[in-house]
Amino acid sequence: MDKLINSKLVSLKNVNIDDRFWSGYQKLVREVVIPYQWEALNDNIPDAAPSHAIKNFRIAAKEEDGEFGGMVFQDSDVAKWLEAVGYSLAINPDPDLEALADKTIDLIEKAQLPDGYLNTFFTIKAPEKRWTNLQECHELYCAGHMMEAAVAYYCGTGKKKLLNIMCRFANHIDSVFGTEPGKLRGYDGHQEIELALIKLYKATGEEKYLKLAKYFIDERGQEPHFFQQEWEKRGRISHWSGRVSDKPNESYHQSHKPVREQTEAIGHAVREVYMLTGMADVAAETGDTDLLEACRRLWDDIVNRQMYITGGVGSTSHGEAFSFDYDLPNDTIYAETCASIGLIFFAQRMLQLEAKATYADVMERALYNTLLGSMSKDGRHFFYVNPLEVWPEASEKNPSRAHVKPVRQKWFGCACCPPNVARLLTSLGEYIYTYNNDTIYTHLYIGGDATIQMGKEEINLTMETDYPWKGNIKIKLSMENEKAFNLALRIPGWCNNAEVIINGDVLDLTSKISNGYAVISNTWKDGDSIEFNLEITPEFIQANPKVRADAGKVAIQRGPLVYCLEETDNGGNLNALSIDTYAGLKEEYDENLLGGAVIIKAKGSRLDETGWNNDLYRPFKEGSKQVELKAIPYFLWGNRKPGEMIVWIRHK
Repeated sequence: MDKLINSKLVSLKNVNIDDRFWSGYQKLVREVVIPYQWEALNDNIPDAAPSHAIKNFRIAAKEEDGEFGGMVFQDSDVAKWLEAVGYSLAINPDPDLEALADKTIDLIEKAQLPDGYLNTFFTIKAPEKRWTNLQECHELYCAGHMMEAAVAYYCGTGKKKLLNIMCRFANHIDSVFGTEPGKLRGYDGHQEIELALIKLYKATGEEKYLKLAKYFIDERGQEPHFFQQEWEKRGRISHWSGRVSDKPNESYHQSHKPVREQTEAIGHAVREVYMLTGMADVAAETGDTDLLEACRRLWDDIVNRQMYITGGVGSTSHGEAFSFDYDLPNDTIYAETCASIGLIFFAQRMLQLEAKATYADVMERALYNTLLGSMSKDGRHFFYVNPLEVWPEASEKNPSRAHVKPVRQKWFGCACCPPNVARLLTSLGEYIYTYNNDTIYTHLYIGGDATIQMGKEEINLTMETDYPWKGNIKIKLSMENEKAFNLALRIPGWCNNAEVIINGDVLDLTSKISNGYAVISNTWKDGDSIEFNLEITPEFIQANPKVRADAGKVAIQRGPLVYCLEETDNGGNLNALSIDTYAGLKEEYDENLLGGAVIIKAKGSRLDETGWNNDLYRPFKEGSKQVELKAIPYFLWGNRKPGEMIVWIRHK
């Protein structure tokens, strides 16, 4: 067993992002995304799917009459919006936004029942069915998201009202669930409560929240299977159809066996990675090595056999799920935005346990590609599904690809992804560094300032960089007294050459690499400077031959960024193109491309499409013409006129 580092996150209030790449996104979320999503939650976006979310709370609070609207888990959209607001207020105080959030919290308080229960669907529509269909109805999932919002809002503003509301709800949940006689030995169909209770425990110091989180982890998958018992008790009736349904699929809910015995990522992708995040949290708080080993095992299965090059996970639209190892289709892909966000959460938690660059590499991959690509540059349109190949006509006319949208949508009836994006981007400062008593770990290269308390010494790090376009990173240290500690700089897996310069002297890294980090031990003083130079060059990437969808194809990657071809630059029928891998790749900065980006040009060819008349097939004959291919960063695709897109390109 490797030694665990048990490092801490840096408080969001102690990180100021000032970065040429990321500051614009944080400003966009603050000025556009959060206000836009508030309007969506209030059903004020023309031609967008209605949310009903705020209206449901008004009805539950008896401020207006009406029927419940939307999905059974609609409350969670309000929770994630409030969580994003809490993070935003922590880094950018805004009295008007805070007043709006406070008013929303007042509404939530009015909707809470005297016993602490809080869920607008069951309060309005089915009060007699509380806690009777955990498999399908997401009561604990909604509770978990509101707990996360409460902690974020408390940390961002110091206000405890929402925190107190959720402590009352958590106390109610604790009175309902457990192994004691008379309690319900159940758990939710959609994991989330586990990681949320850990946050609530850390914010309040209340031990029973840690014990409750551990209970939900430990109970999952025990025999007799809870979901099957519950299904029998409710007469085998499904919430979704209102009719008798098939027996619950325990694998789909990751409840087919106890979590410590699970060996492969299976079932609904978001639920899997949320569960793993909670497992890592509980392992960190309790020292449970068996739980940690399960996390490592399932991490390996996801990232080495079931993850897309963009950091997307969950390959099939049937159940938004993992399918099986190496099954990674590009055109019928699912890769839900929330799943990549959950993978980022999981990676962050594992980094707190053990500083291994693989976790930060995957976190970075999902962040720069799927997460950013899921939102338009205007902050008002979103992808739920993140494809690696798009043919708009097929999306429109082929039912098996109807979930793959060629353009981002204004909103969704099931709108879990947009507010998830907002809360991740506003909390980005928590993903850059971790630290413990003797080491500061740098996981992401994002410009700005961070203040870290190591023992009695306060250390300020100022980072400057043009990452991801350039690999030059400068870090300056400020402190009152000299301090001996380690500075660990991640060397990304894609980087073939790295250089560290301390106060002008080049450092020999030969003996300083540990688990993908350059670990520099020094007695640091005020004004010390570190230059960290990462070689960033475009390269061709190939997939394991077992990934049949990518056989005979390559992708282009430059640093953390995956690239793609769009019809706008390369014409239609992109699958008629092939790329010359022997001719190399040429990069250039295009300041006119959506705010500026490095583009990649390559030599290629296009199949001869002439002379076919009305033939569907004909005897083979060689024929192609030379063309220049232009690739843009994947996260920028779909921001110009609609058209085809591909990531994996046939090669000669």
